[in-house]
Amino acid sequence: MGSTGRAILSLSLSSNLLPLARLSSARRLIRWSPPAPTTASSLARLKLRPMCSAAASAAPEAAESEAGIQPMKHTMLLERLRMRHLKDAPKPQQSRTPESEGGGKMARRPKEEALEVEGEKRKKKAAMVGSFEELGLSEEVMRAVRETAIEVPTEIQCLGIPAVLEGRSVVLGSHTGSGKTLAYLLPLVQLLRRDEELYGRLMKPRRPRAVVLCPTRELSEQVFRVAKSISHHARFRSTMVSGGGRIRPQEDSLNNPIDMVVGTPGRLLQHIEEGNLVYGDIKYLVLDEADTMFDRGFGPDIRKFLGPLKNRALKSDGLGFQTVLVTATMTMAVQKLVDEEFQGIAHLRTSTLHKKIASARHDFIKISGSENKLESLLQVLEPSLAKGNKVMVFCNTLNSSRAVDHFLHENQVSTVNYHGEVPAEQRVENLKKFKNEDGDCPTLVCTDLAARGLDLDVDHVIMFDFPLNSIDYLHRTGRTARMGAKGKVTSLVAKKDHLLATRIEEAIRKNESLEALTVDNVRRDIARSRISEQKGKNTKLSKVSDQRYKGKPAATKSSNSRTKAASSQIPGRKTAGTKALKTSSSAKPARVAKPARAVKTSKVTRPFSVGKSAKSSTKSSSNGRKQTQSKSGKLSVVGFRGRNSSLSKRAVNA
Repeated sequence: MGSTGRAILSLSLSSNLLPLARLSSARRLIRWSPPAPTTASSLARLKLRPMCSAAASAAPEAAESEAGIQPMKHTMLLERLRMRHLKDAPKPQQSRTPESEGGGKMARRPKEEALEVEGEKRKKKAAMVGSFEELGLSEEVMRAVRETAIEVPTEIQCLGIPAVLEGRSVVLGSHTGSGKTLAYLLPLVQLLRRDEELYGRLMKPRRPRAVVLCPTRELSEQVFRVAKSISHHARFRSTMVSGGGRIRPQEDSLNNPIDMVVGTPGRLLQHIEEGNLVYGDIKYLVLDEADTMFDRGFGPDIRKFLGPLKNRALKSDGLGFQTVLVTATMTMAVQKLVDEEFQGIAHLRTSTLHKKIASARHDFIKISGSENKLESLLQVLEPSLAKGNKVMVFCNTLNSSRAVDHFLHENQVSTVNYHGEVPAEQRVENLKKFKNEDGDCPTLVCTDLAARGLDLDVDHVIMFDFPLNSIDYLHRTGRTARMGAKGKVTSLVAKKDHLLATRIEEAIRKNESLEALTVDNVRRDIARSRISEQKGKNTKLSKVSDQRYKGKPAATKSSNSRTKAASSQIPGRKTAGTKALKTSSSAKPARVAKPARAVKTSKVTRPFSVGKSAKSSTKSSSNGRKQTQSKSGKLSVVGFRGRNSSLSKRAVNA
């Protein structure tokens, strides 16, 4: 074989390593050009050993260099392949821990943690939903959705609709105006239609299959209107029974075939006691504004209504029921009650729960004691009325609401009232006047009764009286900026409300949760911070005092020397006595202070009462002193033996 053939063979062998080099690293690619005519210079550049006699003298050196380079290349390629294999290989399993033994860590997690994990998964899935069709709604329900002109579902609708369709008992928590009513009504209607197709259940008189409980008549009417609008496309029949209305028309409506009943707990129980409504077919139960119902005294009525349903579910052939709780706020106390009453219920909350509404503007106006609060209200109200906006003015008490209403009427501002002493029918009429687009009554003066559940088109919310907790603040602000609309909130903050208002303002500015912020909690936190600051100051002072007292022995010696020098300068003192004093003080320091005698001396030198000496009874002591005891039981001790004897001599001479 000639030199040219051997060079080609060497090139072919080295080219076999090229795929390995390309596999090991994409960054370091070796580009080969087609083999050029073989010459002596090219062979030298490739460091190949030529076979001709002209290069025979360089043969040993070329052989050594080739022998050293080839193993090095091979080692580098193997190392790169090994690193790539380790990188692409699956990660090894972690070592066994006490948590992973016996079924793994998830098996040992509490049920609440598992529900939280599932809730996070649902939130991530809801973030990717872009239309109602992706939520699993049927075509007839979708026709009702299209009529509402809502194209994109809200976060609570993305979370709630699939969960209710799965037949789970859930708590839907989201801020006011986020579409919670549709979040449970749409899947509920679809479940009713599905039961008709699967089990052949039909509408029957007095035997509803779904019940929606609301705390107020106004909220019941609002939910009933939404249900009626959906029933135009999905065929089902609903009726409303609530307090404040006549019983006979409600009884007549219950005697017709019905699927759903919307009403208040008290009136619903009244119809059950009178036999106008039967539990037998109830399968779906909704508690709207659940936190309000448990906070405002509806707990006994709810438990009374749930009793027969739970007893029926415990039977072997009994019909179970699905529960949906809807709330805009959820305190820890209410959550504990809910978990105890509805065991195993899942909590689905949006990221905006207990936070400010993004599309609302919050202003806090601090009023000093010298300013007139009613005049400040008029200054804030007039610009909104000039723009044609609808305004709600919130007050804490009935008397405050009446005072505001009277003041605004005197200033030619037309208002309507909404509070507990206004009859239910009159409240409905006042809301209609306020909703009227003609603008005859653009201002609604109300208490917290109007803060929950009402779907109103309000541009501006004014808090004449600042609320006592953050929960009421959230409900009041929820009357504006609903379903993404813009709104404004103005709070008139008196001096007594500065602490809570400042804390709420800071939380809103930082976009933090407003949960569990009350006047008492804020004051308690401030007191704790002050106590901790005082403890820190005391610790610093103790450290400083310890550092100062480190030089106390030297100071004591100097004071002793000063005392000795002073005693030596006293006239009439002898040097020997001074020396004796020095000797005794230095030799026996324990005998200088005698505690027993010091105690007796302190007893003698008590204050002396001259005015009560005539009424006091004298008692002689063992050392010749006289003690006097007054009628009030206080001891008046006469000190100094010489003075006592002189007083006794004067008394004898007299």
